[in-house]
Amino acid sequence: MGWFKRFTDGIQTATKNKKEAPDGLWHKCKNCNETFTVKELKDNFYICPKCEYHNRIGSYDYFDIIFDGKYTLHFENLISKDFLNFSDLKPYKDRLKSAKEKTGLGDAISVAEGKVAKKTLVIAAMDFSFIGGSMGSVVGEKISRGIDLALERQCPFMVISKSGGARMMESAFSLMQMAKTSAKLTLLADAGLPYISFMTDPTTGGVTASFAMLGDINFSEPKALIGFAGPRVIKETIKKDLPEGFQRSEFLLDHGFLDFIVPRNKLQERMKEIMLILKPENRLSQA
Repeated sequence: MGWFKRFTDGIQTATKNKKEAPDGLWHKCKNCNETFTVKELKDNFYICPKCEYHNRIGSYDYFDIIFDGKYTLHFENLISKDFLNFSDLKPYKDRLKSAKEKTGLGDAISVAEGKVAKKTLVIAAMDFSFIGGSMGSVVGEKISRGIDLALERQCPFMVISKSGGARMMESAFSLMQMAKTSAKLTLLADAGLPYISFMTDPTTGGVTASFAMLGDINFSEPKALIGFAGPRVIKETIKKDLPEGFQRSEFLLDHGFLDFIVPRNKLQERMKEIMLILKPENRLSQA
């Protein structure tokens, strides 16, 4: 997708961020074990050509897919700090440094503004490659500022979730982002602006328990793991076997937690349909 251009606060920037998608010449599918060239995989939106397994991709990949063309990045100056001097197997500040060097990202979420079907949309997209897509204070703040931007532009706001949950290295500061983001979303509802929540694999923990499930429209990719505690933890707690496909997007759709499921190669088309039928004054949450 070399024809897309990225802008940071109006200034064009280079595509230097490492994607979560596989590198190299060949790729072996984790689901069906078939081997394909990375080019074949990339041309198919990183979906396995045989079994349609959706490999994880990063926030910039989703921006390239969804937006009509160029887009503007916002709040790139916000980065996490080790204000608690937390240390487990290694200091949190070292984990942050390693994650930044590996991914080229400032934190586990990026916010971009662009056009979809010629209508303005603000998207906050998470990256699992940055400390498991964990939700820290910067993630919560970027979502909050993204909401402010959508209010300023009077346009819909979208979050693409991909997370292991709250970032334990920030303790209560991380957990407070659940309340912060949930409360901030009420401003969109008060303004009559739609909130679109798109859940990808995995969407778990405090992210699921807060902003991920609060969309006026909630949808996901196929076979995405979506839940609070993981299936293994739940099974060990209740000492019972879980239903087949438990906590996968198809299971959640059948039980009313999702509105629909969209394969990644149909995502841009579906987003255009959504944007064309949404109007800022539509209060979907009150329908």
